Amino acid sequence: MSQSTLTPPEAPQTGGGSPLGNGLKQRHLSMIALGGVIGAGLFVGSGAGIAAAGPSIVLAYAASGLLVMFVMRMLGEMSAANPASGSFSVHAERAIGPWAGFTAGWMFWTLLCVGVAIEGIGAAHIMTGWFPGTPSWMWVLVFMALFCGSNLAAVSNFGEFEFWFAALKIGAIALFLGLGVLAVLGLLPGTGSPGTANLLPDGGFLPQGVDGLLVGLLASVVAYGGLETVTIAAAESENPVEGVARAVRTTMWRIAIVYMGSMLVIVTLLPWNDPAVTADGPYAATLDRLGIPAAGEIMNVVILIALMSAMNANIYGSSRMAYSLVSRGQGPRALGKVSGRVPRRAVLASCGFGFVTVLLSYWYPDTLFAWLLNMVGGVILVVWGFIAVSQFVLRRRLEREAPGKLVVKMWGFPYLTWVALAGVAGVLVLMALGEDTRVQVIFTGGLTVALAATGYAMQRRAAARA
Repeated sequence: MSQSTLTPPEAPQTGGGSPLGNGLKQRHLSMIALGGVIGAGLFVGSGAGIAAAGPSIVLAYAASGLLVMFVMRMLGEMSAANPASGSFSVHAERAIGPWAGFTAGWMFWTLLCVGVAIEGIGAAHIMTGWFPGTPSWMWVLVFMALFCGSNLAAVSNFGEFEFWFAALKIGAIALFLGLGVLAVLGLLPGTGSPGTANLLPDGGFLPQGVDGLLVGLLASVVAYGGLETVTIAAAESENPVEGVARAVRTTMWRIAIVYMGSMLVIVTLLPWNDPAVTADGPYAATLDRLGIPAAGEIMNVVILIALMSAMNANIYGSSRMAYSLVSRGQGPRALGKVSGRVPRRAVLASCGFGFVTVLLSYWYPDTLFAWLLNMVGGVILVVWGFIAVSQFVLRRRLEREAPGKLVVKMWGFPYLTWVALAGVAGVLVLMALGEDTRVQVIFTGGLTVALAATGYAMQRRAAARA
């Protein structure tokens, strides 16, 4: 397959000639983009990062946030130029070759399906806490059925679910930040300003040195996963080019306010080594310190919403990625059937794999499920690497052949593209050096090699037939 022209392997999904729908409105895309940066990883996973890095967690989130901004800008440039339901998988195929699109696409599909299982298990854990005696598997089944059903219907259903989920998450974060800033300034009744009392004692700003900062950096990278979904969803919107351009352009302030703002408020109000940071979660611990009644249960509601939002988005994203791969001849043809402008077989396959993964977590928690978790541990970094390489190649091609399509441009090209690629490689090296994360690099590397070899063999067979 020739990669020398700008004709994409998957036709741009602009609604009119696409078999998929275009039921997502601009308000849906805006809220998907906003809500995409607020997940359970932020509410829960950030506690481990704070415990490792201390107040310097703010620097860790700033560094990883800068990397994510570059990745999203590059992805936005390519998606605005050629919107497609396969997003970066399509761009990788056009830039590098079919094997690259195959590898990036199926890796991301696996990541999202395993994510559905993890989120379903987390949501079920909260529900069994509220309803003791009920089986965990029942709640997983309820949530899987709910979101599988919503994704089997018109794409606007997915958009409405995500719109309201995102609105609730954004409202919760806004309220938290508002209360936190008032408390930091000493303006919240019953509290005094802590100043730098929690930022400098107990080891200072870097209490566990550079090693602690690196652990916090790795924890923060994981929390940023999920932003890519908006470029997949844009292909089914009323105006995909304008929609993805607007979403990407606002990524910077969203990341700055939600992540770095939250971390700064938390480490200012709480001692970094407070056991409640990891036991209860940093947000619940902060609200409890501020004297907010039932802080733990309030955060359980917010976390449940974040988990349900992630399940809904991951089922959507995985089904569209599978459909895109199949439509390009890189998957089972049976999954390519579209009815009601929805790839329903791809939705069912993605939900099915997710539910099987849940069962594996019960049957083989220390073997098969652990292997799956390790295999997807570094997937997002590999995907980001494909995005950076693809953007470098396609930007040169666009400048020669279709400069008018550059609605969104990567800053400081090509230098910041190289910086982003170096950042991705650097994080993978850090993971390989860490005892707790080295196994993830090994398993993810194995998955990458296996898929790349399969994709390359398929590419060679297709070329031979042609």
